[in-house]
Amino acid sequence: MIDSKYQYLKTITKQLYNMRTKDIGKEIDGTTPPSVFIGSYNYPKVFAGPLLAPSYDDSAIMDKPEEWIATNASQQDIIGYRLNLVRGKHTIGIKDLENNYIEKLQEISMASKSIASEAEFNKKPVGMTFSAENAPHGPSAELKKFDIENVKWDHQLEKTFYDTDLKAADAVEILHDKEVPFSQIQKAFSVGTMGEKKNRKLVPTRWSITAVDSTIADRLLSNVRHYDILDIFRVYEFESLNNYYAILEMPTQWQYEWMEAFLDVKGKGSMIFTDCEHNKGKTEYSRVGGCYYTAKMAILEQLEKDKLQAGCIVFREANEDYIPLGVFNVRENIRHAMKTKPKEFESMKKSLDYIETKLQLTVKDFRKASQLLDEVLKERQTTLDQYFS
Repeated sequence: MIDSKYQYLKTITKQLYNMRTKDIGKEIDGTTPPSVFIGSYNYPKVFAGPLLAPSYDDSAIMDKPEEWIATNASQQDIIGYRLNLVRGKHTIGIKDLENNYIEKLQEISMASKSIASEAEFNKKPVGMTFSAENAPHGPSAELKKFDIENVKWDHQLEKTFYDTDLKAADAVEILHDKEVPFSQIQKAFSVGTMGEKKNRKLVPTRWSITAVDSTIADRLLSNVRHYDILDIFRVYEFESLNNYYAILEMPTQWQYEWMEAFLDVKGKGSMIFTDCEHNKGKTEYSRVGGCYYTAKMAILEQLEKDKLQAGCIVFREANEDYIPLGVFNVRENIRHAMKTKPKEFESMKKSLDYIETKLQLTVKDFRKASQLLDEVLKERQTTLDQYFS
């Protein structure tokens, strides 16, 4: 299913490549937000490099997704931020960390603010990239030279960098507990700044996002499993960036389903993609990609704060104007949803009846594509049949 989803989203973004980005020469004087990008092509030798803004204005907002929803940035605002970032790249082995170039990328990833930078490219940067997993960026080219000013590191990231006996998963958990923004943790993780010394390596950006999401989610779930089970049905909801989200919490042990519908986007028809896990969790990689893990993490963050356990089913509808902006879109929207006051219901039916009033599709449409929702409804119907027999 993941291949069909990405192929579907590829058709959505194909026409976006006619958009114009800023005309960039072979040299850039400006800043990095700070931002780095590690590609996955030709792994274990990858393209690694900074994302650069051709201006000395503070560029921090260009790579700070935690602030985009909170500041009501529009889809076009975010695309504007991202397409003005130029990707510099250099081919390097994932274990080749002991060199000046990677050290600069590590410094960037741990910086506490945007950094003045200078770059010279072998050729004029061209193109742009849109992805369901990563935030978009503008033109790219291989670097000939690259320099940055002296960097002030984030204190928490600096501590985990120098602790070469600390496992990467433990470092991620510590940084999350210290409320270091997810985007900073992920960037630092991707350029090998945490973990035991012998295990440090570059991790492609797309993979590092899922690795950090799933690491945090696993640690949170280990706590949530021991909390009292919610005693009512709750619905959290949020709408932003041409997406509507409804998160249904059920009075059960932990179980989870992610369901996303793309509604006749760019005239390509509507499609629903789903994946789920039961109480034992999931061992194989999700067939719907990174959004599965980022939504799970955001939901578990709130369950941990509430000291409650629940089963959760997520309904997402992306409308006709949706453009893939990366999984941050899911993470930050669901985080905002989980901070709102939920609507409470005494039954599954009343919960779903309410959600259906907010959807363009029907609950029946989602149920046809689902596994967990279908199982829960069948189980409840069987229980009622037994009760009244």
